[in-house]
Amino acid sequence: MAKWTPRHEAPEPLEGPIVGTIVGGTILWFVLFLVQIPFYNWFDERDLMWWVWTCLAGAGLGLIGIWYVRGRDVAIKRAKTAESATAPAAAADGPARSEPGARGDESAVPGSKPGSPSDEPVVPRDDSSPPPV
Repeated sequence: MAKWTPRHEAPEPLEGPIVGTIVGGTILWFVLFLVQIPFYNWFDERDLMWWVWTCLAGAGLGLIGIWYVRGRDVAIKRAKTAESATAPAAAADGPARSEPGARGDESAVPGSKPGSPSDEPVVPRDDSSPPPV
């Protein structure tokens, strides 16, 4: 089997009201759980108890998701603040020299055009670890 290599860069992740989305979903799962409690015996008689417990599990996992995305937002804001604080200092030092082969260095690859895609493989992001708190 041939090794698959992507021919284009991966798109940037969508940014939006992530915390609000997770909070809304968690509330929805918990409300569904509460709505099903009065019908507990009905679900039990029809061997459908997994419906009730699925809603409770969704609410519990949503609480973990809220903790995660709030920490992620704090880490993103902290990184932007640190980046904006170091940007004026770097600009005051003068233009930074790029390393040979870095993107934007037209002299590194003969015949290349600025902004043209390179033959470098695209490495997917690894967002699987939780942000530092």
